[in-house]
This record gives sequence, structure tokens and C-alpha cells, in this order.
Amino acid sequence: MFTGIIEELGTIRDIKISGSSGIINIAADKVIQGTQIGDSIAVNGVCLTVTRLNSGGFTADVMPETMKRTSLSIVGRGDKVNLERAMAADGRFGGHIVSGHIDGTGSIREFRNDGNAVWVTIEAEYDILKLIVEKGSVAIDGISLTVAAVADTFFKVSVIPHTSGETTLLTKHVGDPVNLETDIIGKYVAKLMGIAGTDASGKDGGSGGLTMEKLAEYLG
Repeated sequence: MFTGIIEELGTIRDIKISGSSGIINIAADKVIQGTQIGDSIAVNGVCLTVTRLNSGGFTADVMPETMKRTSLSIVGRGDKVNLERAMAADGRFGGHIVSGHIDGTGSIREFRNDGNAVWVTIEAEYDILKLIVEKGSVAIDGISLTVAAVADTFFKVSVIPHTSGETTLLTKHVGDPVNLETDIIGKYVAKLMGIAGTDASGKDGGSGGLTMEKLAEYLG
């Protein structure tokens, strides 16, 4: 489990893709301290398992599902990435619960300055947006952020100077893809309530779920 509080910006030293999978080598300092082979590190929000530790960095495998669902397929040598070690049992919980399992990608629609902060608008598919709520949490490239607004085709976050200085988000450009992970608690609630089985019009997709009738029956 992660928190979405980025510890360090790493640099891609090498990435080798063979078919739909690959190996990624990342230069890093802080996140390899105390790390052992088999530990998890989130790379732009993607939970990867450390397969090798080397001088000033680490290596991890990237599986076909990871390449399919995330933007790691487009990173290249020299690119910066957000890094976070899995949360220690006695660690401080500064962000929100982040699993490192990406729901899909969105794309940056707009940056807009607002005083010392920057509004970032992210376009995303309905399957992701239906699990994003205003004032709730979302992880963008592994960064825990508070949702400021949600619409039918996009959502917005406000990025403060500290976050912009410690992450890659504001170094991106309009149209760039970003990894998105919605709140895991919201996903469990949606599954229980059957929300995941509705389409964009709100019609039931046939998944069933908890209804007021069932709730009354259970509590009866």
C-alpha cells in the first residue's frame, strides 16, 4: 500500500521492451534506502516489484497488463518519474490509500494559473470519472490529490507549489497521458451498491448490487 506522497523523482536509465513486456532501470537514491529485492516501489503510481538493486538505482519488470493500462509504455531514457516506497507499518499516513493498481489513463486538457497554485484539468473515460467525487481523493501519476471539480468528461485538481516542485505533474504538456487510480474505498462501495454496473446514462448494467429493498431485508 502507498499513500500518494512522492518521496523522490527518479530518472529512467534504461527501458527494454520485448513484445508487450519489458524491464525498467531507474536511477534513484532515497527510495532504495532500506529496500530489498521483492519490495514494492510505485513508479508514476504503478506498483512495481524490485528485481535488482544496483549502484544508485533499481530494476523492475513491467508486465503486459501494466503496459496496456498505464503510460509507462511511452517513457524513455532520461525521463523523470515519481517514486514512492510502500508505506511502512509504523509510517505516517499523509495522503490517502493508494494501491498502485492503475485504473486507466487520462490526458491533460488544460493548465491554468490561480495565484500560487495551478489548476490542472484531466480528461478521462466515464468508467473512471464515475468513481471520482468532488473533494474526494485521486492519484495522478502516483500523486495524492484532492478533486476540486468533476464533470461528464473531465475532472480538476489544484496543485500547490510544494507538490509541483516535488513531482512531475507540471512538467507535462497538454495532451500528455497520466496514470489514474481512483479511491479504493469508493470502488468497494460502488461494487457493493452496483454502481459499477451502470452506464453513462445511469442505467443498470445488470450487475445487481445493494438496493434499498435488500438493505431493508438485511436489517429487518
